[in-house]
Amino acid sequence: AGEMAPEKRGIQSFFAPVAKKPKATEAVEPPPAPVSNAVGASPAKSPGKNASKRPAETAAPGDGLTEAQRQRAELNKQVAMSKQLQRKATEVWEAARNAGETPDLDALLVEQTWRDILEGEFKKEYMSSLKSFLKREWNSGAKVFPAPGNIFRAFNTCPMERVKVVILGQDPYHDDGQAMGLSFSVPRGWKVPSSLQNIFKELGTDLGCSKPTHGDLDKWATQGVLMLNASLTVRAHQANSHSKKGWETFTDAAVRALAKNRSGLVFLLWGKNAQEKERLIDKSKGHKVLKSPHPSGLSAHRGFYGCKHFSQANAFIESKGGAPIDWQ
Repeated sequence: AGEMAPEKRGIQSFFAPVAKKPKATEAVEPPPAPVSNAVGASPAKSPGKNASKRPAETAAPGDGLTEAQRQRAELNKQVAMSKQLQRKATEVWEAARNAGETPDLDALLVEQTWRDILEGEFKKEYMSSLKSFLKREWNSGAKVFPAPGNIFRAFNTCPMERVKVVILGQDPYHDDGQAMGLSFSVPRGWKVPSSLQNIFKELGTDLGCSKPTHGDLDKWATQGVLMLNASLTVRAHQANSHSKKGWETFTDAAVRALAKNRSGLVFLLWGKNAQEKERLIDKSKGHKVLKSPHPSGLSAHRGFYGCKHFSQANAFIESKGGAPIDWQ
């Protein structure tokens, strides 16, 4: 809200190369608040003994920045890029609708690494059927979640080469205002669903994280957590209404391509539906697969609580030389 209306452009213009980095003489955006506020935490408690290690505050040779400053600057860069791509996806939709058209579904996937790897999927017969189904839904006036610009948010906010952890969900939230294109995540200002509350509870016992004040997980995405639902759209107040329309084939292809083209990733498979996706994961690529019951109120006490998936994920990432996820 409050943004200026975008200049009308052709859809193809939205896929121009990302702007070059600013010259060294240009002002540098100040580092953001510490990453520990990534999920909107309350004032931080003392970190638990298993909390993510903070980068050393010692200057590295060359640029004069400490490792912590460098990581904050990189995160800030990814946050800015994520917002830019999200705006682009929304503008693509609005430009087409203002012209009395419905854009092709693939026009809403604007992150280039995912576009390249999934380009072939958009040419398959199942995708033609899915596109036709969604156009009928939109043109009939049916309320569909998430907003079109957020359908591919999981991909647009987490480029393939930056993925470290994959969290698989099933269906977008189907109540008003909840779905935002990331599995388990809800926008700021909305009540945190019970499954996400249970995830936060496990984070507290596992890593000593304080309870967040909202359920927006965007900062996880910008650190390399791909939060992907099996189905990427749903009709309002009708759970699973868009399942078996083609989305599962598409998201299966995405998981399969990711597991094949990357190595050393962590896959968090919570619940039976997510665990069925283990068949898509190339075991020869050194991935770590962690499984537990779903964090819903019906099953969290059967083994999700105490699973310690977040500390295990970070330990594995660090063993591969990567920076751990700040889950706070």
